[in-house]
Amino acid sequence: MILERLRSGVTVATFVATGFATSALAEKWDMPTAYPDNSYMTENLRDWADAIGVATGGELEIVIHSGGSLFPGNEIKRAVQTGQVVLGERIISAHENENAVFGVDSVPFLAPSFDESVKLWKAATPVMDEILADQNLVALFSVPWPAQGLYSKNKLETIEDMQGLKVRGYNAAILHLAELAGSQGVQIEYSELTQALSTGVADATVGSGSSGYEKKLWEVLKYYYELNMWLPRNVVLINKETWDALDPATQNMVRGISLMAEASGLARARELAGWYNTVMIENGMEVSSGSEALNAGFQEIGATMTAEWLEKAGEPGQRILDAYNAAK
Repeated sequence: MILERLRSGVTVATFVATGFATSALAEKWDMPTAYPDNSYMTENLRDWADAIGVATGGELEIVIHSGGSLFPGNEIKRAVQTGQVVLGERIISAHENENAVFGVDSVPFLAPSFDESVKLWKAATPVMDEILADQNLVALFSVPWPAQGLYSKNKLETIEDMQGLKVRGYNAAILHLAELAGSQGVQIEYSELTQALSTGVADATVGSGSSGYEKKLWEVLKYYYELNMWLPRNVVLINKETWDALDPATQNMVRGISLMAEASGLARARELAGWYNTVMIENGMEVSSGSEALNAGFQEIGATMTAEWLEKAGEPGQRILDAYNAAK
């Protein structure tokens, strides 16, 4: 989608007229991501990288390394920060332990729809950018996953049925949610998810329909509950020193194509959300919104976690919530 727009006469003319397409970089940047080739996140990244190659006349090549093949997910942000690679993609809430603001997109039921997710991210961006700049990072764009639900080997009717489950999580919010539900949280990277579930290291996981599709979770789990708890975001990060060294024309070109990638990724996420469920049902997964009792239990946990997050995030968190509430 991005390339189609870039290759249209009007778009290319715009880049050439402003000098973006003639920036002679002659550079190759390796870019790690934790997600597989069949993920729409990775597909969107490749489209974005190809578009930048077109806009620079092939002078800037971004090579996507998928599936944690260059760096595992939990090392990507640090690798970009320290200049081991120029840029990378990371699910930002996995770093809530560094700063509570990084977990704003995973506060349960704060922004449980695509439209609300966009408003929340817009509200959080100024605060997020300040924190990232202090870590030698710049965020280029962000794309949400569909709303998060719960996969389980066992049928769940109430929150009490969570007792004793080993719940795989990708961030601190899930681990704490599991604790509040009487479960054991286990942090496992996405690339290791299927193995963890098939070997009993975990017997439940929080995720969206994309996880079920990409990892074929119907082969190891039976139930998926669409709880619509939050929409976590992947963020494309670039090393700030490298970014600051780019000329303004190149920066503007990358920013422009990144805006298109953000819009394209969001559109793709919206399009796929329901389709994932259809594929899972066709493969034997039992998909439902969960019982009223189960949802009520998670809502109660969500209220507790919202208050806890705001206390941890302090004044910056309150600024985000004020801006978000004003936009609703």
